[in-house]
Amino acid sequence: MTPSARTHPSSPLPPRPEQPQPDVFYPIVLDLTWLQRLVPLGLKTIQLRLKDTGTTDRRAQIAAAISFCRDHRCQLIVNDYWREAIELGADYIHLGQEDLAGADLAQIKRAGLRLGLSTHSDEELKIALTAVPDYIALGPVYETRLKKMKWQPQGLERVGKWKAQLGALPLVAIAGITLERAPGVLQAGADSIAVITDFYTHADPEARVKQWLKWATTARS
Repeated sequence: MTPSARTHPSSPLPPRPEQPQPDVFYPIVLDLTWLQRLVPLGLKTIQLRLKDTGTTDRRAQIAAAISFCRDHRCQLIVNDYWREAIELGADYIHLGQEDLAGADLAQIKRAGLRLGLSTHSDEELKIALTAVPDYIALGPVYETRLKKMKWQPQGLERVGKWKAQLGALPLVAIAGITLERAPGVLQAGADSIAVITDFYTHADPEARVKQWLKWATTARS
């Protein structure tokens, strides 16, 4: 368990940010330490994607992340672990297609969690829409270096086609998106851009996130 997770306060959580959809830019982080580095920079949304953690450590990190994000009025999206998200009082849960198949959607909805779903094909989009999500994520928009994916880059044309089908439902674009590519991704139809490689591999990740936040301020207006 990380030291930061153990110091998570036991006092009641402040109210969650009443933000109906993810911000125009948000980073995806792989653990609590990264989350605590980036949220104070002024993030409005962040996604926590924990991998290879034991049950105790996973619960501790999610609980601490929820508390930390609430204190900073930042919307937290928890990846995959919907049971823990419900039990610990998270705002949002994000599921991939495999996790969606085994999730109790009724329980997620009863708990008041917002739901985001990954899609990579027309078939997956149809499946996702039957779950009545709060946003749809499409990827990989561009080739990504962080993890190997079986899907070919979707490209901006697919972003536009997805948005045309979704209408008012928010579309999150993900994978391979740099700050330089971001304006074109929004112009193609995305409502939000989820980022990991562009800041994670940067020589100064905090400085890169600050650049993204400066861009996001303009993009929101």
